Amino acid sequence: MTKICCIVFSTLFLFTCAISAHAGDLDSFKGQKGTLKIAGGTAHIPVMKEAAKLIMQANPDLRITIAGGGSGVGIKQVGEGLIDIGNAGRKATDKEVSTYGLTMYKWAVDGVGVVVNPKNTVTKLTTAQLQDIFSGKISNWKELGGADRAINLYDRDAASGTRSVFWKKGLQKANVSTTANIVASNGAMKTAIAGDPYGIGFVSVGHIDASIAPVTLDGIAPSLENVKSGAFKVSRGLYSLTKGEAQGLAKLFIDFIFSPTGQDLVKAKGFVAVQ
Repeated sequence: MTKICCIVFSTLFLFTCAISAHAGDLDSFKGQKGTLKIAGGTAHIPVMKEAAKLIMQANPDLRITIAGGGSGVGIKQVGEGLIDIGNAGRKATDKEVSTYGLTMYKWAVDGVGVVVNPKNTVTKLTTAQLQDIFSGKISNWKELGGADRAINLYDRDAASGTRSVFWKKGLQKANVSTTANIVASNGAMKTAIAGDPYGIGFVSVGHIDASIAPVTLDGIAPSLENVKSGAFKVSRGLYSLTKGEAQGLAKLFIDFIFSPTGQDLVKAKGFVAVQ
């Protein structure tokens, strides 16, 4: 299944990139051959796909496969040598770094925002209300001024870096109900909330679009501008990791993400560039 997903990510969107490469940013890939395997955090995928497209269009002898799985998967698989680059929406722990000999590269800053269906009239919450919703203490939208309907909770699994940041900074480590629906990625969360008028969940700010409605938390909207200014506190770095220092195609790819073209992709996908 993972192999099938990789093939889709590396080829499905071949002609959709609107970013043009800056002069010289792709020169390092000339004459290169081989395959680069990338997996892990799902927030990273839009940037990874666009970067891979530009690189493969410039050099058809290269194949770059991209899969999700969550931050924990990215860290574990790169550490075990199963992939070349692991993506994570959190810092690897000291234990993970020492166990696998990892090197981290932070190339963007991202926010994690609470979202509901656009039909929902409840679009402003306090941290206390959010904690009560996800713990199950508040279970009906009418308690928040909305419809007299049960609240459907959506959560991510423990491997998710998006969830880790949301739980630590959004919920401030409050309990989460075990009755929540578990989804596998930012994309799956967006699809679930877009299809459920009474659902509530959370996604990377870079994934928020018209299909879902962002929820203001303690008076601050989960917007790119607020993440960039530091006003919105539920934020995290986006990292790519390698086993040891990046070498070969992995180094060239990571260098490209830090190039002017790569950082343009970061901004185009709704993240804060680090360069």
